[in-house]
Amino acid sequence: MSSHPTERDGSGDERISTLLHNMNAVQAVAGSVEGTIGPKGLDTMLVDEQGGVIITNDGVTILEEMEVKHPAARLMIGLARSQQREVGDGTTTATLLAASLVAEGVAQVQRGVPIARVIAGIELGIREAIDRLREAALPIEGFDDERLFHIAYIAGREQEDIARLVIEGARLIGHEKMLEPDFSFSELVTAREGAENKVLDGVIINQHPLSREMPTRLSNVRLLVLNDALAPEEMDDEALGTEIGFQRYLQVKEEYRRNLEKLLELKVNAVVLDRSCDSIAEEFCLDHGILVLHRVFRSERERVTRYTGARSLKRTALDKSISELSRALGYAEQLEFDESLGHVQIMGGQGMPEATMIIGASTSEVVGERERIAKDAAAAVQASLRGGYLPGGGSAELFLSRHLETWRHSVKGMEGFGVESVAASLRRPLAQMIRNAGFNPLEKIEQVKAAQAEAGTSSIGLDFDTGECTDMLVAGVVDPAPVKLHALQTAGEVSRAILRIHTVIRKKSPAILLDE
Repeated sequence: MSSHPTERDGSGDERISTLLHNMNAVQAVAGSVEGTIGPKGLDTMLVDEQGGVIITNDGVTILEEMEVKHPAARLMIGLARSQQREVGDGTTTATLLAASLVAEGVAQVQRGVPIARVIAGIELGIREAIDRLREAALPIEGFDDERLFHIAYIAGREQEDIARLVIEGARLIGHEKMLEPDFSFSELVTAREGAENKVLDGVIINQHPLSREMPTRLSNVRLLVLNDALAPEEMDDEALGTEIGFQRYLQVKEEYRRNLEKLLELKVNAVVLDRSCDSIAEEFCLDHGILVLHRVFRSERERVTRYTGARSLKRTALDKSISELSRALGYAEQLEFDESLGHVQIMGGQGMPEATMIIGASTSEVVGERERIAKDAAAAVQASLRGGYLPGGGSAELFLSRHLETWRHSVKGMEGFGVESVAASLRRPLAQMIRNAGFNPLEKIEQVKAAQAEAGTSSIGLDFDTGECTDMLVAGVVDPAPVKLHALQTAGEVSRAILRIHTVIRKKSPAILLDE
């Protein structure tokens, strides 16, 4: 058994060595995204072995696409994924907070503070900070609240067209739907080269009609959705090799043809399939002007069923009566295939409200980035509707840092050093934003701290254009409260996990295990 990264020369030295090695790996990950944070943050270019290029400011994209091998660094990638999955924004902030917590924790250990006390103190500090954030969160007063636009504008990298489109989409979806825990507003965003920005009161299926001869525009749409193929019941080759099996095959095929006739009785003019459509059904649909969309993604089928009021069926359900099948159909006013964009639009559905935000992009190279920006804005809008907002620009975190510096004296024992680590780490996002804007972080943070103390408010921050103190709420610089809360909570969990690592041991390879 051997340890990594150094030879074992005493448990204390080994622990410090492991902590330092993990800290360096975590700092390297944070260093890859720190230059993107804040209004003056820049982009990162990611290049693969084939010469493919991604230019982005999006923290989670950078972290997921970069090559990472160190186990502690991989924990940071997991942090970013969790932040993106839960709230859809704030991955860079969460990464910087976690990296700083690890660095501050290691510094306390080097001073002689037991690691267990540091970890316990960090947990206390994070819990106190989260409680204060929750208390300070302010509610959004509906879709006309100017704060909501400011949130979309900031999360959307100050692209006004995207911010306004996202707000329009949210208004169309409705407040009640936006608050549903399983509903992800950002999934309604799609970017298209050559398209114009618009909010579609309807849904999109990214698929072409099965045949060019099929209709591309329908009115009074009666829609059948199958989570299956449109084909006869499958029979194995062994069964077909027997007389009984072959007769059964002919019977199934005849029943299938009769079932296709039911589409005419039901006046179905569009069919959406999970899988393929056999030649018999394709010819039948061509002859009767029925549009078939096959191999449609599950997420798109689910949106279609919700929007049109349809109920997804299996192919065997076609054996049911006309009255039963009619209750499973979906209805919409219009369906249209846009050949230039390569997708089908369904509008005027009679089910639940749905909207699709189409983001235009001038070239294929910027489609991905425009979509990421719009998704971030959409996620931020939904998060703020659910949990309110807080002053942005790092001002709320700095205020928390000041609070913890005082609150730390109420903590008995050496856990107070862990609380100090949290207080210092909460200054990291603002310090980096100041650095990216070209100012001196030490000078400006002290300036903002003094201004906050004088005004007695958490909303005083820094104008990154002028370098002067300003009220973030007055300036419209606000962030969704759930983004900050989740970033702090996740950063605390990941940093504590990294600080708990006593040593890193290389596992036996599978080949060695087999030899034994």
